[in-house]
Amino acid sequence: MFFTGVNRKVGETHDGQATMDFMKQEQERGITIASAAITAHWNGYQINLIDTPGHVDFTVEVERSLRVIDGMVAVFCAVGGVEPQSETVWNQADKYRVPRIAFVNKMDRTGADFQEVVNQMHKYLGANAVPLHLPIGAENTFEGMVDLVQMNSVRFIEKERIVGPIPEQMMEQAKEARRNLIEKVADLDDEIAELYLEDAEIPTDKLMAAIRKATIKLMMVPVFCGAAYKNKGIQLLLDAIVDYLPSPNDLGAVIAHDPANEEKTYRRNPSENEPFSALAFKLINDPYVGQQTFIRIFSGKLVNGMSVYNTNKMKSERVGRIFRIKAKEREEISEAGAGEIVALVGMKYTKTGDTLCDENEQPILLESINIPPAVIEMKVNLDDKKNRSKLSEALAKLCNEDPSFHAHFDEETEETIIAGMGELHLEIIVDRLKEEFKVPVTVGAPSVSFRETITAPFECNYRYVKQTGGKGQFAHTVIRFEPNPGNGFEFVDLTKGGVIPKEYIPSVQKGLAAAMNKGPFAGYPVVDVKCVLVDGSSHPVDSSDMAFQLCAQMCFKQAFLKASPVLLEPVMKVEINTPDDYIGNVTGDINKRRGRIENMRRFRKGSQKLDAFVPLVEMFGYATALRNLTSGRANYSMEFHQYMPTPKDKQEEIVKERNTKE
Repeated sequence: MFFTGVNRKVGETHDGQATMDFMKQEQERGITIASAAITAHWNGYQINLIDTPGHVDFTVEVERSLRVIDGMVAVFCAVGGVEPQSETVWNQADKYRVPRIAFVNKMDRTGADFQEVVNQMHKYLGANAVPLHLPIGAENTFEGMVDLVQMNSVRFIEKERIVGPIPEQMMEQAKEARRNLIEKVADLDDEIAELYLEDAEIPTDKLMAAIRKATIKLMMVPVFCGAAYKNKGIQLLLDAIVDYLPSPNDLGAVIAHDPANEEKTYRRNPSENEPFSALAFKLINDPYVGQQTFIRIFSGKLVNGMSVYNTNKMKSERVGRIFRIKAKEREEISEAGAGEIVALVGMKYTKTGDTLCDENEQPILLESINIPPAVIEMKVNLDDKKNRSKLSEALAKLCNEDPSFHAHFDEETEETIIAGMGELHLEIIVDRLKEEFKVPVTVGAPSVSFRETITAPFECNYRYVKQTGGKGQFAHTVIRFEPNPGNGFEFVDLTKGGVIPKEYIPSVQKGLAAAMNKGPFAGYPVVDVKCVLVDGSSHPVDSSDMAFQLCAQMCFKQAFLKASPVLLEPVMKVEINTPDDYIGNVTGDINKRRGRIENMRRFRKGSQKLDAFVPLVEMFGYATALRNLTSGRANYSMEFHQYMPTPKDKQEEIVKERNTKE
């Protein structure tokens, strides 16, 4: 930000002064929590930059940013190398096919090893990582780098870069590294291959063009190095963003679908002459201007006061004001074009993942954003019941901003339940409730989102009769309940001859769906059950929509407990990096937590990487436990894997505990 002229001084992450980490919680912890957008200029090019978190609890911030960016700079630590969370983000980038370059940071730290990080990128990420830099020195002797494309050296004094010849003692190493670079590029580009085979001199501009082409096609990942804290290598990284990452024109048209027919597609080119199309990828509440909706414009032009069509909500929206964002600062602009990332004020209906398009043209639907399911719940209690409406407003705003965060009020227990991606995620939310929204709350121990299902088929014949003097209630259903693993709730009507009038069939389905919200076994939602309506009867006067709904609910409750019900628990995929010395402690602890180790592989010299599946209920406080087991030398990441049956003894314990509370 300093080098592009956005900032007048350099802020550091560790002292809470980083431009993009402007939230109070980010500054206190020295980490990125929310993705922040900024617009900067370098060498005559406009760069729209999004800084995303690395922590897996904030994976949705990465997911939604990757959906709207054209290129990515993956930052690796020269000491830590490829961390588990780096792999998670890399895999997300693969899913969205985002071209990327890599920057190996902290070359001035003790233990920095540039080549080892490149090797790990090959090994663990499956990346065709090709160094375009060669570090001059390492750790406290790190001075700069050899640029293998320009074949010169770049050293840094304060914030100035000094370009000079390659040090004599490094010349052979530099020639070998450049030969390796040209060989890699020749494998991917015919023109370079021809020149290489003829042993001809390869012009720099042709080599750069070939590297750019291969990077955009995801065939190679150029690797650079530096030390951001000492301002070494940042200008070269900015040059690399301009030289090797794609502009919207390089990536061409975006493919959109017809909302009425998914088979039908439309192309939108990144041109201001095309109809307008954009994707909303983030919402934030600003105390001064209200809700800001961040959008990436894929085609056309957006002008202040213009009306746009929200395809997902099937409503027209008027754009109040357009802002170009610089982290927490903003600059009002009158128009924005294809490729830009801007914030809109005045949008009433637009949410994360919604498509905005030209209201006078054919409506289109852009690929939305994948939101992972919440895996951890926590109870939030108010110190003062008078603040209930204040809490509701605050939670609604937070849910709006963060689609991976959910909140609901449990009528029976009269508790507000919040759900998110992990302990840190919910800790930040509670912190924001207290600091930002001034709602004093206390939190209860996190509870896990269990599910209920059946493991055996059962047919239930239920007759619902209620006589109250006037018009009575009558409904009769015969429903067969079957396990339906992985396919959710399914309703099938096999009745014949109108034994149940057609208008009451949806009532049966509605009643079953309502009964599944709270299972009879332990009060958790029911999943993966196929309900087959086999037979039934009705009364010409006493039957009604409500009677059939209630009959279906009673039938479900009665049958469920006789169909061998089981509790399903969320199981997490856990990835642990640990030094060899502690491998016994770590595996023993995983086994104690009912975990199953899938595989173990060499991570780097002296370290192992473990893949395990562990129930979430056993993972609370694992970060502290792992630190204690390994003297703080191991780290881990986890993500939701799937719901699996709970062991019988554990199941009985959970059901008993649940019933005691109720």
